[in-house]
Amino acid sequence: MALTVRNVSKSFGDKKAVDNLSFEISRPGVFGLLGTNGAGKTTTIRMILGIMSRDAGEITWNGKPITSENVRYGYMPEERGLYPKVRVLEQLIYFGELRGMSRLEAERAASRWMDRLGVTEYSRMLAEKLSKGNQQKIQLIVALIHDPELIFLDEPFSGLDPINTNIFRSVMSDLIDAKKTIIMSSHQMPTVEQYCSDLVILDKGRSVLSGNLRAIKAGYGHTNLSLGCSAKALNTALPIAEKYGLRILEKQADGCEFKIDGDESAHGFLRDLIGMGVIPERFEIREPSLHEIFIDKVGEAK
Repeated sequence: MALTVRNVSKSFGDKKAVDNLSFEISRPGVFGLLGTNGAGKTTTIRMILGIMSRDAGEITWNGKPITSENVRYGYMPEERGLYPKVRVLEQLIYFGELRGMSRLEAERAASRWMDRLGVTEYSRMLAEKLSKGNQQKIQLIVALIHDPELIFLDEPFSGLDPINTNIFRSVMSDLIDAKKTIIMSSHQMPTVEQYCSDLVILDKGRSVLSGNLRAIKAGYGHTNLSLGCSAKALNTALPIAEKYGLRILEKQADGCEFKIDGDESAHGFLRDLIGMGVIPERFEIREPSLHEIFIDKVGEAK
């Protein structure tokens, strides 16, 4: 299964919302579509789904245009789209029927999903009476009720409490195990790092970085050092860090985050630190986080 987006553009008047964008998803898993507000993420998703026309370019699934007839796709938009005055089960059945399911098939699938997400007790409730988290669960069921092969999740974890976040994570894991192709748009970088093997970062409608996340991070090398120690030990450590050219990124309650030029300077810093009688509680040399890469790439593009 392969999704191909090739040289796609979209303008609204004088504003270029998506500018000559290309990427390919050639295997199942989670693909990250990232960018600041207004970067073109939602416009891209809507063009892929045919909700919005494109000015130029080509979008295909297995070499064919994407339509509801030849691709089973599910879409969970950031702007939740439930009917507020309709009872939960009835609208789930309705959305299932829109996707070609019989009423009985839709009702059975809706019941299974409501049981899985812990919302069965709300089946006869009007959607507007649900809490935000439970509305989000129902919206997820709408996207998944017909067992789609291609799934779009726009900010799926936004606003969820820890318990509902764990429920959504469990569903994500099951979708990955089922070899679904998922495009996830999110501002929550730790979540993207957890699930996405490949990604594209957009800024002002253009791709500023794309590819395999592991390879991208490896290309940066070890750039960060996380030091865990007491405030007293940190006072001893800071002059030594300055000697080795370590630059403070962030002081924390339990230590400090440094920018480093490589492993050698970090190892020299550690030797001197131990020589001064300071044994760190945490000493971690690492690649930059996706958050740091995102800031770096979007900053470069501005």
